[in-house]
Amino acid sequence: MICLFIILLMFFTGNLANAKPPEPKEIKPYAEDWYVTPEDIIRDIIFPAIDKRVIKEYGGKEESGFGWQQKKIVNIVYNNNHSYDISLRIQVPDRYQDDLVKVRVSPSCDSPKIGCSHGFKVEVLEYQHK
Repeated sequence: MICLFIILLMFFTGNLANAKPPEPKEIKPYAEDWYVTPEDIIRDIIFPAIDKRVIKEYGGKEESGFGWQQKKIVNIVYNNNHSYDISLRIQVPDRYQDDLVKVRVSPSCDSPKIGCSHGFKVEVLEYQHK
């Protein structure tokens, strides 16, 4: 009886020792199948600042902030203070004309070599109803 128990124990532990771990599932990068343009990246960076300004312009209506759409980037200008001015047209719900928004994006910079020292900042410079 003891011999049978030892043989069974060796058989089961041998199989457990040789057991293969489950194969890991293939992990894909999140955006592997997505096509992202520079406009998409710019929109993601400036969206919160424009969202707040649109809500302010239209009297605190939350639906106006969540419903605006970017039409197109009109202009991007690089400034000598290492910031970018981005002008774009947006359309707010319940309006048939586009609004023009000018936003300044200041990437964080701390470099004595190029003479800048500021944190990341996005600010709306101008908002025009068309």
